[in-house]
Amino acid sequence: MTKKERAAVVINTLKEIYPEIPIPLNHKDPYTLLIAVLLSAQCTDVRVNQITPILFAKADNPYDMVKLSVEEIKEIIRPCGLSPMKSKGIHGLSEILIAKHHGLVPQSFEALEELPAVGHKTASVVMSQAFGVPAFPVDTHIHRLMYRWNLTDGKNVVQTEKDAKAIFPKELWNDLHLQIIWYGREYSPARGWNIDKDPITKSIGRKSVLDEYYKKTSR
Repeated sequence: MTKKERAAVVINTLKEIYPEIPIPLNHKDPYTLLIAVLLSAQCTDVRVNQITPILFAKADNPYDMVKLSVEEIKEIIRPCGLSPMKSKGIHGLSEILIAKHHGLVPQSFEALEELPAVGHKTASVVMSQAFGVPAFPVDTHIHRLMYRWNLTDGKNVVQTEKDAKAIFPKELWNDLHLQIIWYGREYSPARGWNIDKDPITKSIGRKSVLDEYYKKTSR
């Protein structure tokens, strides 16, 4: 099976499983999405969705956020982990949005990536989900599955993103990156993986990955 054929299996299967695609992080506008994505680094979306209502009840826009101290933000977001860095980032980016962008989240990768604590992945999520700009944010699920499906040899997320963009049609990027994340969580996790519940990998998986799986499970 060629890489193009494997990509078609992925697209068609995911479209069948996820005709409607749920958004993982609860938000109401670009600013609340930006903060939620920033909080999701090394934290589950479930936990983020528990914490953001508490934070946004106090401040759901940059003007109110800067009225809070970094310490106050840190106390609220502590359960999300990395709270010292994230609280400084949230406060700092809110100040910059007010000073440079009239309190609005900018609609460009460059401007987003200039904000404190905002990397390429966070910027890509905001551009795709808030503004509908084609992007392919690669998280651990996508990185794992692209390798399992023999669609990349990428040793890092940068290469995996590049390969994903080369393989999949641009108009599908925004849907696919979410569909793959959900699929990774529900059908093809890193731990407790059962290939019989993972139709895509069972059908197009990398030979070395499948051999290793069957070797382990046959012991």
